Amino acid sequence: GTSPARSFARDVLTPREREVLQLLAEGWSTKQIASHLYGSVKTVETHRRRIMEKLGLQGIAELTKYAIREGLTSLNP
Repeated sequence: GTSPARSFARDVLTPREREVLQLLAEGWSTKQIASHLYGSVKTVETHRRRIMEKLGLQGIAELTKYAIREGLTSLNP
């Protein structure tokens, strides 16, 4: 089954936001993500800001903890 938190992340975040969250949690820099997905650092920063607003998180450390806790990344805690 799917945990309620995972369902929440899936419902609240767009597929692209989930992808950005996963890459951030795995240690990718904003520039690396931009190069991999869009070519625009500003777009990645906008996604990161929206993710933090939607999930009520502050900073990369909290994003990473959230992603690991919710199984959005294969990274081990």
